[in-house]
Amino acid sequence: MCANFKPLTLAQLQALGLPEIAFEYPEEVFPSYDTPLLFKSDQGLEWRAVNFGLVPKWASDRDAAKYTYNARNETLHEKRSFQDALMKHKFGLIPVTEFFEAKYINGRPQRWGVKRKDGQAFYIAALYEIAKIQNEIIRSASMITMDAKDHAMMREFHEPGEVKRSVIVIPNEKRDAWLEHKSTDLSYFIQGFPVEEFECFYRPKPKNRDNTLQLNFF
Repeated sequence: MCANFKPLTLAQLQALGLPEIAFEYPEEVFPSYDTPLLFKSDQGLEWRAVNFGLVPKWASDRDAAKYTYNARNETLHEKRSFQDALMKHKFGLIPVTEFFEAKYINGRPQRWGVKRKDGQAFYIAALYEIAKIQNEIIRSASMITMDAKDHAMMREFHEPGEVKRSVIVIPNEKRDAWLEHKSTDLSYFIQGFPVEEFECFYRPKPKNRDNTLQLNFF
């Protein structure tokens, strides 16, 4: 499942006609890093910096985020960490340039990237929460995942075995429907992304990774 990705760039944001982002964020995100989340309020589309890894309201610290950066859509209503956010329809989107998965070659994992062929950013379905811990307001989110055993691309990733998962990509034409969704039934959005529009490739970690910040507009 996705534990590492690159958020959208400023050029991609402008190409999608999205509002400006008024804060800086890393060029590459790992669990417990901040990343931009798109959501919809009464004022329209808005951005928030959120912790990658959902911190539930009942948490006493941020440690829960180490285990909640991905959430299975099939069990959201069963998991204490996600129940409240699901029932309150706290749906957002994490726009990404590329996400990374493990592909096992000769029994050993390799880091592979997945991105659109046209270079555009794309939206990953997310569930977000706002918690208060020791007077600190923490905004956080989890990427929602689906079964990928029948997906031509994503079934090739993860450890050998029957369990294959994929993030849920929300196409641009369903963006507002997702952000305005007022039901716990997510079946309308549970579909594998079109393989013909994406590509995957070997992407080893840079030996000297410099996780610099994206420049903001200000």
